[in-house]
Amino acid sequence: MIGTEALRPGLINGHYPQRPDRRRGWLDAMAAHGVGHIRQLVSPSEGSASFVSAVQGRAQALRKHADHDLKKCISVLRQALNGSGSRDEHLVESFALIKEVSRRVLGKAHHDVQIAGGLAMLRGKIAEMETGEGKTITALLPACTMALSGVPVHVITVNDFLVLRDARELQPIYEFMGLSVGTITEDLDLPQRRSAYCADVTYCTNKQLAFDYLKDTLLLDEESRPMHLRLEGLYQDVPRTERLLMRGLCFAIVDEADSVLIDEAKTPLVISRKGEPGEEASMYHQAISVARQLAVGRDFALNDKQKRVRLTPEGETRIAELTTTFGGIWNGSKRRRELISQALTALHGYTINVNYLISDDTVAIIDEYTGRLMPDRSWEGGLHQMIEAKEDCPITGRQETLARISYQRFFRRYLRLCGMTGTAREISSELWSVYGLGVERIATHRPLRRTTQPDQCSVTAASKWSAVVAAARTVQSDRRPVLIGTRTVADSETVSEALRQAGLAHVVLNARDAAEEAAVVAQAGIAGRITVATNMAGRGTDIRLVSGVSEQGGLHVLATCFHEARRIDRQLFGRSGRQGDRGSYQTIVSLEDEIFTLYLASPLRSFILRFYGDRETLPRWLVRVLRFVVQRKAEQRHARVRKDMMRFDENLNDMLAFSGRAE
Repeated sequence: MIGTEALRPGLINGHYPQRPDRRRGWLDAMAAHGVGHIRQLVSPSEGSASFVSAVQGRAQALRKHADHDLKKCISVLRQALNGSGSRDEHLVESFALIKEVSRRVLGKAHHDVQIAGGLAMLRGKIAEMETGEGKTITALLPACTMALSGVPVHVITVNDFLVLRDARELQPIYEFMGLSVGTITEDLDLPQRRSAYCADVTYCTNKQLAFDYLKDTLLLDEESRPMHLRLEGLYQDVPRTERLLMRGLCFAIVDEADSVLIDEAKTPLVISRKGEPGEEASMYHQAISVARQLAVGRDFALNDKQKRVRLTPEGETRIAELTTTFGGIWNGSKRRRELISQALTALHGYTINVNYLISDDTVAIIDEYTGRLMPDRSWEGGLHQMIEAKEDCPITGRQETLARISYQRFFRRYLRLCGMTGTAREISSELWSVYGLGVERIATHRPLRRTTQPDQCSVTAASKWSAVVAAARTVQSDRRPVLIGTRTVADSETVSEALRQAGLAHVVLNARDAAEEAAVVAQAGIAGRITVATNMAGRGTDIRLVSGVSEQGGLHVLATCFHEARRIDRQLFGRSGRQGDRGSYQTIVSLEDEIFTLYLASPLRSFILRFYGDRETLPRWLVRVLRFVVQRKAEQRHARVRKDMMRFDENLNDMLAFSGRAE
């Protein structure tokens, strides 16, 4: 039995139900971390074979029912779910009805593995399902079941395109089940958002959802007690209950859960008010001008991993000399150091076409994990304005923070949280220790036929790109499609130029052309097609092979770097060999790649170059060792950043609570 009574808004949970913050002591945190590592080694899964068998049997019996009979069954089920709770027999009935409705409306009937995945999510777990296993309709099972139980459901994904695509595709099923569907996208105004959240099931992105929650938090100002909110209606024309956007944090299904819950967790969510740049604009330009006159090593040292600058005594003296005539804020030595350190970080720590793009004289941040633009985000502490000055863009005003929260603290406030992704095993311990989420690996519907080709590491970047072009030419000659994955926009344009010079026709998908993503990916399975893409090709998109391509060997994925998270590599490789298709993948890298310069110790790198510098490629055994070392270091660093972010957020919340402020 899976309880749903305690997840509904009402007399028990109040008008805006959510889980209260629980500050864990160090002993609890250590225990959770230890249990997380144990669960990573032994992934527990409750037996679902009998449940799946019961669902399939009941669904088969429902096939002889007419549509109006099915709707009667749905009505009876809704009453049962709202009355006596979600007993196992009710869940079997719900899953069977959803499967049969999906078969009739969309022509897609749920397989055994999708039913098992839906059950895992209903139990509050992360279902790890391979790419192409149909996670979109798998989410229907827990979403419809909870919505029929009267629980507001949020289905969370990574971008507006997927929000609209999934909601449109599944809306006929929801309507047949008597459920309403809402979508939250960036262009909606407040009344439209409020209406969408009033739907039984709401599709939204993690970013829009969290920001709307912060708006509600500002409105509630820590007053969420049901009696007080109801009393407001007696003396206010428009009480807060009618101005709130959401109905609380009841039940959430997170698609691409590793991306949302882990990768995004390094960045706090901040609602701010943009100020006027005023006289600060000249200050940023002055800082960049001075910073350009400083020499690395003599005047400052740069930590590439953390993007931090340390000024030397010589550098501080030089700065004082260069700013003598500026006056004003430049007279203070502490403020002067802060400004120049920020300017040096902007100049040397952030690179155009890697960390950001310039679009219509605006600095747009690039998400390092997906390759997508985040035009509504900005760096804090004046860094964004420094980069604008560096690129001669109009200076925007600095942000005044009104409310903030980390993704970790936000998602832990859901009464029940679950999700699905193709890559969770590497971070299963963190998912458990931070969110209390277990990971259940779901078998594939058909056996995997994806083959691995050995990793190849060149000594120089030039030889790497030559090897990439040669590999693409070889695969294309076999009339197979090729997907070349890159980490940055700059790399996608570099490999595009190399392919052009080699006379190989291709298409490019990166953050500059995000609007064309669906059309480009839809054609990436054509025989002989070469597609160059940043990480965005690895999230939420299916590459379907045209007839005959699988027999030729299927899609070949060619990665051009080791990503800082092994999950991102696996996500990219998962583009091939979907649902029993044939496919293959290979990684071609060089010692000049950023991950090696950042995470491979300089003495070790020099030692390798001394022994293997005259070779085209390094030995395979050495490549395997180097991959393990650098990715392990990168993952540990990012885990520390997320942990520090969560600790900082909790400490800040304690201080705000002491001062009487919300969030």
